[in-house]
Amino acid sequence: MNDIITQGRVIRDGRVAVLYSPGFGAGWSTWAHSGEGKDLVFDPVIVGYVERGAKAELATYMEMRYPNVYTGGMDDLVIEWVPVGTLFKVNEYDGSESIELKEADQWMVA
Repeated sequence: MNDIITQGRVIRDGRVAVLYSPGFGAGWSTWAHSGEGKDLVFDPVIVGYVERGAKAELATYMEMRYPNVYTGGMDDLVIEWVPVGTLFKVNEYDGSESIELKEADQWMVA
């Protein structure tokens, strides 16, 4: 793999790793406090743990790096590879997160 880590993001084949939790119950980045949600979406170390399925190591890292962040949704983390420069947002409903790309949304003009 030819990953590039820049500005706190993992880029592979022109796509950025975006972390989110699609399981119901607790959001990942959407339930974070103190504005750390953006860090949780892109953190390269977390991406590595998720790719390796290293849940115990991820839990330890979270305790050390983000001690005040609610870690609900951590067990359901997945990676969506979003093209570099694409506008997106993380939506949340009842703890289930999803990625919405701006270009995929049907905008109307009044």
